[in-house]
Amino acid sequence: MSKKSRWDKEKAAVASIQVAFDLGVETQMAIKRQALEEHMSPSDFIRKALGLEYRIRPVRPRLTLSLSDHDFEVLARLWGIDEHDRLRIKEEAALRLIRFANKEESESDND
Repeated sequence: MSKKSRWDKEKAAVASIQVAFDLGVETQMAIKRQALEEHMSPSDFIRKALGLEYRIRPVRPRLTLSLSDHDFEVLARLWGIDEHDRLRIKEEAALRLIRFANKEESESDND
């Protein structure tokens, strides 16, 4: 028997229905934390937890944020960077997030 064609896969995807779960904050945090620890997306982790097929390949962990032109102007002003140098602003933001995460991690180690 041949593998499913691309069209068959697309038809199956169109037939899928997205389901949202209204769970308590603690439950959501536990699921997201466990998914992150297993290098999985929350939706793939939920599929795993429910006994469904899921992607085995790890997802690239990245954080996203939408910045408006005004946001870039504010950050450039705060950090003394040319507002047109968006790459430098992005790099500075990444460095500040790393420092923030390291600080949070150090503080939780001291608890």
